Amino acid sequence: MGTLNARIVPVTPFQQNCTILFDADEKVGVVVDPGGDVDRIVDELKNNAITVEAIWITHGHIDHAGGAMELKEALGVEILGPHEADSPLLANLENQGRRFGLTDPVRNCVPDRFLAEGETVSFGTHKFQVLHCPGHAPGHVVFYNQAARFAHVGDVLFRGSVGRTDLPGGDHAALISSIKNKLLPLGDDIGFLCGHGPGGRFGDERRTNPFLV
Repeated sequence: MGTLNARIVPVTPFQQNCTILFDADEKVGVVVDPGGDVDRIVDELKNNAITVEAIWITHGHIDHAGGAMELKEALGVEILGPHEADSPLLANLENQGRRFGLTDPVRNCVPDRFLAEGETVSFGTHKFQVLHCPGHAPGHVVFYNQAARFAHVGDVLFRGSVGRTDLPGGDHAALISSIKNKLLPLGDDIGFLCGHGPGGRFGDERRTNPFLV
């Protein structure tokens, strides 16, 4: 099995962590949450000779999915995720873009396949379990790789914080339940990357995150 690696490409005025997950040996991977600045994402892929097998979306907010359709056309790959509960958000991305006054082109996103709890997605030899973790958004999913003890948590959990729940479809109680019942039981040693800011480890968040203690 090759080595799982990640490259972060900050995109959009929201400085969202578009993440390229890839096999360092085989140079195949996926793009997680291409919110915008698609040219920069494509350049990063070319500069590192990474072949993308799919686009994965954690949830339907503009800074995570706004560039997905453009990148799909540029790469000729499928869009997988999020959970179908985020379908209304994905259908409203262009309106969000106008509301925020974004100059980068934003397009409504139609995934090739929605994802559900318990499904598995993969690239190369790397398999990820899909965990449905609502709260920040109704259809938010997390991608968990048991072999690598790693999770991409999107905007569910941050270092020292949690996802905001004051946006449409947000539910703070559901968010905390998702973290405490779906993520933390995976183990204190699980490393994570998130949608904004630096990643961390579940154990550190369980012990010190003020929203969880």
